[in-house]
Amino acid sequence: MDVERIIESLRRATYGMVPPASQTIVSRFGRDPFLVLISCILSLRTKDTVSLPASVRLFQRARTPHEIVNVPTAEIEELIYPVGFYRRKAITIPKISSEILGKFQGLVPNTLEELLTLPGVGLKTANLVLAQGFGVPALCVDTHVHRISNRLGLVKTKTPEETEAALRAVLPQRYWIEWSRLLVMLGQNTCVPVSPKCLQCPVRTECKRVGVKL
Repeated sequence: MDVERIIESLRRATYGMVPPASQTIVSRFGRDPFLVLISCILSLRTKDTVSLPASVRLFQRARTPHEIVNVPTAEIEELIYPVGFYRRKAITIPKISSEILGKFQGLVPNTLEELLTLPGVGLKTANLVLAQGFGVPALCVDTHVHRISNRLGLVKTKTPEETEAALRAVLPQRYWIEWSRLLVMLGQNTCVPVSPKCLQCPVRTECKRVGVKL
């Protein structure tokens, strides 16, 4: 597959679309790994239209690990509601902040291995923090990236973790951050889970439409 041509088509097709929540957070508050991390935790199992306003409400109240640990759990719950599992996240977020303060001198770690030691942080979240928080080439594979990479026929995998490993082998590193961003936007607007809008898709001529029933 001509990856560069696909990238160019995706750039044109997603121009003007609402960017992923993590990118909006960076645009609004600057490249702060801590805010990227917390906003990603809030976005888990939650649509951007819900998690982004919740992130903004929380960050207007507290933006550093030290400030977060001093906010009562009940207040965090109120600020982040109605994100999915908001009660659990209201507990996890201060735990993450405490770990950062206690083990990393108040700074979000910048390695995958260290990020994965933080409470509630999985591979997707860790890679997002590396990419959006530090500008380090990383593949953040969420449900959209996993689904579309397989639909295109670029990879043949069963889990997001497998997709990340497979993409590393076929996608030039210079496209890693952009690939995630472009596919999230395409997945939210065109290549949706059910009844994808294939006739409107900018890469339909290159796409193998794996698993798509028309």
